[in-house]
Amino acid sequence: MSTEQVQRWVVTALAVVLVGHLAEALVIFALITPADHPASRIGLLIIGGVVGLLGAGGVRAVHRRRLLSPWLLLGLLPAATGVYFGYWA
Repeated sequence: MSTEQVQRWVVTALAVVLVGHLAEALVIFALITPADHPASRIGLLIIGGVVGLLGAGGVRAVHRRRLLSPWLLLGLLPAATGVYFGYWA
């Protein structure tokens, strides 16, 4: 691999770990929010989804791929798990 490819994969790993932790932290905060504040819970889940989408889009941009792709939906995975555990589980 060339140095440029290695740098892209290192930045990708950092972005996935950092943005993934931020999105999951927002989801966890949404889940521990009291049930009498549903707007706060929904807001935190939406922000977690947006952060996840931005992270997935950033990874696509680092690798110089087109941003709109089905892979972008992976960014919604943290928020989707939060919705599942917060409302249906």
